Amino acid sequence: MYTFIQKFHSGWAYLALLLLVVAVVNSLMGMSSKREFTSKDRKIAMFALIATHIQLVVGLILYFVSPLGKAALDLIKDANFRLTAIEHPFVNILAIILITIGWSRHKRTTESKAKFKSIAIFYGLGLLFILSRIPWNLWF
Repeated sequence: MYTFIQKFHSGWAYLALLLLVVAVVNSLMGMSSKREFTSKDRKIAMFALIATHIQLVVGLILYFVSPLGKAALDLIKDANFRLTAIEHPFVNILAIILITIGWSRHKRTTESKAKFKSIAIFYGLGLLFILSRIPWNLWF
């Protein structure tokens, strides 16, 4: 079971990152071209939101069933273990909070430019946070 969750978390990360990049680029293009915010734009942002929330839930499950996560709490001085045990989960939770704020703010505004701006800023910051704490040595 642990191996399946770990593989799912690793594989789903590619999809979540791709959808997040697409949402940010779509919002930047929408802002710069001054086009109307359509249901397609909303769906792109919503799919990125859903994918990142699924990644969070699977990551939290993995964190609590992983022997690596439990052992890493004892080995805080080692940078690799600290990344796995503290930095990766904490920063990614902050990133998903930012993405959720961006989604909520876009729903409250009526102007298309403000919707695109909200998604571009908050999803973009979330993407940067996530990219900063990916354990790249485990990916490649």
